[in-house]
Amino acid sequence: MSIFQIHSTDNSTKARTGTVSLPNGNVKTPVFMPIGTAGTVKALTNDDLKNLDAEIILGNTYHLWLKPGMETMRKAGGLHQFNAWDRPILTDSGGFQAFSLSEINKFTEDGVTFKLPTNGDMKFLSPELSMQIQTDIGSDIALVLDECLPAEVTKTQAKNAMDRTQRWAVRSQEHWNKLERKNKNVLFGIPQGAQFLDLRKESATQIMDLDFAGYSIGGVANGGEPEEMMYKQVLAQTEILEESKPRHLLGVGTPKDIVQMVARGIDMFDCVYPTRNARHGSLMFELDDNSYESVQITNQRYEHDFTPISADSSIPELRMYTRAYLRHLFKAKELLGFRLATLQNLDFYIRLMKKIRTKIEDGSFGGWYEQYQKVTRL
Repeated sequence: MSIFQIHSTDNSTKARTGTVSLPNGNVKTPVFMPIGTAGTVKALTNDDLKNLDAEIILGNTYHLWLKPGMETMRKAGGLHQFNAWDRPILTDSGGFQAFSLSEINKFTEDGVTFKLPTNGDMKFLSPELSMQIQTDIGSDIALVLDECLPAEVTKTQAKNAMDRTQRWAVRSQEHWNKLERKNKNVLFGIPQGAQFLDLRKESATQIMDLDFAGYSIGGVANGGEPEEMMYKQVLAQTEILEESKPRHLLGVGTPKDIVQMVARGIDMFDCVYPTRNARHGSLMFELDDNSYESVQITNQRYEHDFTPISADSSIPELRMYTRAYLRHLFKAKELLGFRLATLQNLDFYIRLMKKIRTKIEDGSFGGWYEQYQKVTRL
């Protein structure tokens, strides 16, 4: 039975609204998933996330595997019980962190061996182990293990990684089906192909044959890709992947990229961009219906800006505290600054997703999305 129901579609793009039905609740799409790296969205409580109307968060398999470890996770009864989050969770496979956070890593047919940056220990992650870890975590959506590549590779390298990812997808699915799982959680496949559009199409066709519940398109945001190439990579696969299943895009992205990717048929997004930028004092604000700006709150121009952080926000703290006060918190290195900035950026993202859904539903998305842009003011 499909976990995805489509409610409305845009006539001129591939944008659509829908609902993903999961063991711990329903998720309205298009949706942005805040990153809960180690089982928490940094600086925020569960009540904060619910006040923001976050319907689903992402947990990182790699980080949770290392800390607190699977013995603790199993004894707790899974991540939902451990972090007291009663809404859906998606977990990645751990492969990207094994690739990106380690100076030494080696992908073989068996799996990926990598060196921990913290203490130098060597670890090994296989498709089967990733499935076991994600089962212990108890996420609503798990992802197959894939082979990650840097932004620029040869076609031979991309082809080899794509084929290995497909073989790992078969192994992941076979092991997933053998595991005893408390909930009717689901497994997503990952189409790859790097920057080569013919490989992207081939990978999408191959992964469809395994009949996963949904898809998480990978390898688009590994760093340095031009916007237009990212858009073409995604469209090459969404034109092939079934309309009836949800499509998640791994690691994207900026507000503009999200709007563009919705137009190309993506339903689910995750990215560290809003939360990581918040902790560095970089905040996003809507300017008008078609544009937004990113500001550095520590700049002197905000020293005497006693307007609210966000006057029209539904979050009381963003209406109560001023931009001058938030600047002071960052200058004084007070932890409250991280929380307020994170609230602002996630509020901006989640409100953007609501705007996107409304525009798809009322038929105005197609005439709007190409105009949406970031504006830099002096």
